[in-house]
Amino acid sequence: MKIAKFARLAAVSAGVALALPVAAQQVTMMTGPQGGSWVPLGGALKNMWEQAVPGLAMTVTPGAGVANVRGIDEGKAQLGFGNSSSTVDGIEGRAPYPKKVTKVCQVANLYPQYFQVAALADAKINSYADLKGKSLVTQPKGNTAEVLTDTVLKMNGLNYQSLSKANFQASYTDAVSMMKDGHAQVMTLGTTAPASAVMDLASARDIKLVPVDDKTMATLKKENPGYNRLIIKAGTYPKQDKDVPVIGYSTHIMAACDLPEDVVYKITKAMAENVDAMAAVVKPIAGLTPKDMAIDIGVPFHKGAAKYYKEKGAL
Repeated sequence: MKIAKFARLAAVSAGVALALPVAAQQVTMMTGPQGGSWVPLGGALKNMWEQAVPGLAMTVTPGAGVANVRGIDEGKAQLGFGNSSSTVDGIEGRAPYPKKVTKVCQVANLYPQYFQVAALADAKINSYADLKGKSLVTQPKGNTAEVLTDTVLKMNGLNYQSLSKANFQASYTDAVSMMKDGHAQVMTLGTTAPASAVMDLASARDIKLVPVDDKTMATLKKENPGYNRLIIKAGTYPKQDKDVPVIGYSTHIMAACDLPEDVVYKITKAMAENVDAMAAVVKPIAGLTPKDMAIDIGVPFHKGAAKYYKEKGAL
């Protein structure tokens, strides 16, 4: 009897030991600034992925495009949202990255992002060149939209010193408050359209979306193919009576290349099979297909994601 009891205990102990690695699959996911679409979508993905991968335990933290790439490359996170343009800059080792990132792999493209330059109507800003002498608020230095803001200023013969003031805010909500109070005349951000932050601002102040000019767009796309010209259609925001061309790029999910293949396979499959649930949080995801998810953006695919896309004939 004692031998049988010890055998059962040993079996239970062995079972616990075997189960530990699964239960111990702790991952951190970096999302985006408060007030943007990545925070609520990150929460939805956490719930979806924890159900799809037994034993997966996720911690979701704020982040930003460039910071997330570095976070994964430096081992601070295993999953994160990225912007196609700035992730490609990391793979190529271009500024603002100090060196090439080598541990970041592509999981899935999700939806287009719009670089939005929202100005107070009375600031009389009709082009990027008109930003000279104006007060601006953008994200902290190194974030995707901040890097792009700096880039387009330089392409138009300007820099932050050419402005009356440059403010750097981690939260879109805080940036909107500055605009409402008149402490800034123009804000830049990269997110979906309509953006809740811009909608909030437009409910309190008359605003104007500043269009990208053809010369800036062509120069930018030549430097980085991850950028595209997108249109924010008339009526997207209150009193917006015409289409506005803007700089665009893709939101994508990236993972540490050493995250287990099985985990990434399952999270990729979960997204492909729950598009409606994601679209309920971020509307532009509606209609996403495995083929869309698998479009090559210049970032190497994670083995787990590639396995799923090959099974579906998308790669």
